[in-house]
Amino acid sequence: MQTLDSQNPSDLSDIVTTVTLASFEEVVAQTRRAHDAQPAWASVPAPARGRVIAQVGRLIEANKEALAALVTREVGKPYAESLGDVQEVIDTCDFFLGEGRRLYGQTVPSEMHDKQLLTYRQPVGTAFIITAGNFPTAVPSWYIVPALLCGNSVVWKPSETAPAISAALASLFHAGGVPQDVLVTVDALGEATFDGLEAALAAGLVQKVGFTGSTQVGRRIGELAGRHLQSACLELGGKNPMVVMPDADLDLAVEGALFGGFGTAGQRCTSLGTLWAHNDIYDELLGRYVAAVESAIIGDPREAVLYGPMISPAYLERHEQNLALVADHQKVHGSTGTGRITADNPRKGFVGNPDAGVFAHPTIVEGIRAGDALYDTETFGPLVGFGRFGDLDEAIELANGHGYGLSSSIYTTSPESAWRFRSRVSAGMLSINNSTSGAEAHLPFGGNGKSGNGSRQSGMWVLDQFTRWQSVNWDWSGKLQKAQMDVADLPFDAGFRL
Repeated sequence: MQTLDSQNPSDLSDIVTTVTLASFEEVVAQTRRAHDAQPAWASVPAPARGRVIAQVGRLIEANKEALAALVTREVGKPYAESLGDVQEVIDTCDFFLGEGRRLYGQTVPSEMHDKQLLTYRQPVGTAFIITAGNFPTAVPSWYIVPALLCGNSVVWKPSETAPAISAALASLFHAGGVPQDVLVTVDALGEATFDGLEAALAAGLVQKVGFTGSTQVGRRIGELAGRHLQSACLELGGKNPMVVMPDADLDLAVEGALFGGFGTAGQRCTSLGTLWAHNDIYDELLGRYVAAVESAIIGDPREAVLYGPMISPAYLERHEQNLALVADHQKVHGSTGTGRITADNPRKGFVGNPDAGVFAHPTIVEGIRAGDALYDTETFGPLVGFGRFGDLDEAIELANGHGYGLSSSIYTTSPESAWRFRSRVSAGMLSINNSTSGAEAHLPFGGNGKSGNGSRQSGMWVLDQFTRWQSVNWDWSGKLQKAQMDVADLPFDAGFRL
């Protein structure tokens, strides 16, 4: 029996919880449990399922502060961000509580007499959902809420960095009326999860796979789902560009780049990857951005800080590996050091005890060019590239050239620049005069290229991930009518002319 200790990344001596990890056989067994429970849940009228989602939302709202405090403790988000993370769950419940009355199909006129055509949304079956630890409540809700509302059962494999949060969130769903077997949470490591999912797909126990995480793992998940003729819902990495035009409000751009690049310690799939500055404002923007980052407050996430620790020691280790990609022609700015913040490698103005946790210096790498390792590597940490461009066409090429397509941003006062960028950027999401980070529960979320397979979460668009269309034709003519053959032909005069 293998166990895992979940550590507080601000204070590694604080063990938040200890969980028993499932083997791949146990992953399969829990998936079978959810699969067997799904038909009974699907038979519950959709409006009644919507009322359950409403109840879940109210319970999470009543427990918002306690759940947010747990998010801060277990993954190190500043408390204000943790409140926002939980609020996104509430917003998602509020949006979908009414969708139980709006799972609309259509009636369609037939080309034949005495025949009616209709369409219905049907649940897919059992969804196997794998989520990351950077948004341990918000992102799971994007999958779980619509999947349940549509009549599916869910097996949720949360991040191993957030088992206490996932247990708390699942308990709120169950208290809100979701049956225990309809939402099943499984704590497991990566290979046991993959092997269990592979076996469950082969046994016909899973009809939809959802994954939020790295592009590398997403490829494996997508290939596995494809072998079973399924299209996974993949929300993957990003190298999100921010383009700042010479007519931009530079104060606003710096504010957006500070939060976009370093909010959640840069551990968002939508975090700013490279800030591209027009030649005319390059030096001024760089100076302002460096000053803002150097003066930002970092440290204990229970205090008023820009960001707290890395999610876990493994995330810090990966960040330090990415720092090794800085090239000779690039310059580093932003802090009194690089890498891990410690008493021996201090950060000016740090709040708290850096040696207790896994904190990292914010880093700006100036001189990014296409072809650099840091141009097309998702760094997923407090590291932002800074590069230059000469005109909008060049900026668009730089924004698209790495192959990611999740989020993007442009700062400009020119409608022409904004619309040209919108029409040509490859990202699935664009912010105009706003940061690359930020999502709302009623807007589609997702990316293209290396950032995903075109699937979308949030809003009404996600319903297509968790339902399948069923078309029905009902013929009451009393005879066999053959489509495209027994079609009513009305006479007309083809030779008529005025």
